[in-house]
Amino acid sequence: MSLIIIGTVAFDAIETPFGKTDKIVGGAATFASLAASYFYDKTKIVAVVGDDFPKKDIEKLQEFGVDTEGLQIKVGEKSFFWSGKYHNDMNSRDTLITELNVLEQFDPIIPESYQDCEYLMLGNLTPQVQSTVIKRLKNRPKLIVLDTMNFWMDIMMDDLKETISMVDVLTINDSEARQLSGEYSLVKAAKKILEMGPKYLIIKKGEHGALLFHEDKIFSAPALPLADVFDPTGAGDTFAGGFIGYLAKVGTINFNNMKNALIFGSALASFCVEKFGTERLLELNEEMIEDRIQQFVNLSLFDIKS
Repeated sequence: MSLIIIGTVAFDAIETPFGKTDKIVGGAATFASLAASYFYDKTKIVAVVGDDFPKKDIEKLQEFGVDTEGLQIKVGEKSFFWSGKYHNDMNSRDTLITELNVLEQFDPIIPESYQDCEYLMLGNLTPQVQSTVIKRLKNRPKLIVLDTMNFWMDIMMDDLKETISMVDVLTINDSEARQLSGEYSLVKAAKKILEMGPKYLIIKKGEHGALLFHEDKIFSAPALPLADVFDPTGAGDTFAGGFIGYLAKVGTINFNNMKNALIFGSALASFCVEKFGTERLLELNEEMIEDRIQQFVNLSLFDIKS
């Protein structure tokens, strides 16, 4: 049974206090599928690029075991392009250029070979595209994870809420949770959002980790303190890919496995920010990931002596 990741495969140009890049490969589906591939070997993507997208970069995804049959290549058109500049705190950024190009008319086609989907990651796209993917699958996946952002809350709140009602896990950041719920307290915000339909809610807090909510349970995952953060672009998508990739690997959905998945996703995201673009994700191995997971475990490991 496969894991399908819907999202962008794109170009980014990034400037941070550590340097700047020309056009490099980015996109939610790219980061998420690379992260998931470290845990699950039946990862497939649905995305769209123009014929300006290098064949070698598609082949690189395939080398990591990512099935690209669902990657549409539009002849005579350009790939999605985003350019941004991060401030010194690395948490805030300015968007310099956004060129939708092929993304403007993206119609997510699900190949017949993808109909065995058991795990579905809906990367940040319009709520209509996300819901269309769910409706085009013949059988509902065991687990549907949705990532979204404040932009869609600003302009498509009703459509977004309808899509949220169709999924099992919603992942957003703290400011988006407050906007979506109208509550400042994240505990109260989570309660309202879970009433919208998802069984689980993940609230990402950047350098302060992430929170997992399910019914009356809460789990707090730490963030790994890093000496240098070169490029935060794609960290959230890498987190999501690692999260769902781990769950696909273990095959059982419960709160304890969700907690573990949060740590595995956080570990992959901590690698992502250490270099520009996907560069760091392309050079990992099992031993490096296991060591990073242990570092996360050690962050919160303690004994209470009476």
